[in-house]
Amino acid sequence: MDVAACAVGRLAPDGPWIGFAPALDDTYVLVIGGAGDSRREPADPDDLLSLALAYFEDALEAPPEELAATHADIGALVRHLAEVETDAPRRTRLAQAVDGIDDGLASDVVVGRLVACLDGDEDAVARLARRARAWPRRG
Repeated sequence: MDVAACAVGRLAPDGPWIGFAPALDDTYVLVIGGAGDSRREPADPDDLLSLALAYFEDALEAPPEELAATHADIGALVRHLAEVETDAPRRTRLAQAVDGIDDGLASDVVVGRLVACLDGDEDAVARLARRARAWPRRG
């Protein structure tokens, strides 16, 4: 049974939405959906951080209202990343990002903390669009 997905936003106006969902193995997956269908793919930490960044940057088109991720959903996602991170410096940076989210700091402060957690320098929205394009099409 699939757990409900949280949509962060649409990649284009009236286009597919992208988000995340907890998986049964205590991880999170990327989810892309549209037209009553969705696909789930394994996600690495930078994929999930990109979703959090897109949320706080308000960088995507609005998601379907009934699936829209909340501040608490994003907080839980980043908290999970901090809990499972094995690299101590990155875990510390993720914990600082969680604190910023939980404390309701300004979006630009949270964005700065999330960016400091990324391994690469790829733009969050570009990464999400690239991941969505790479998924095999059905039918």
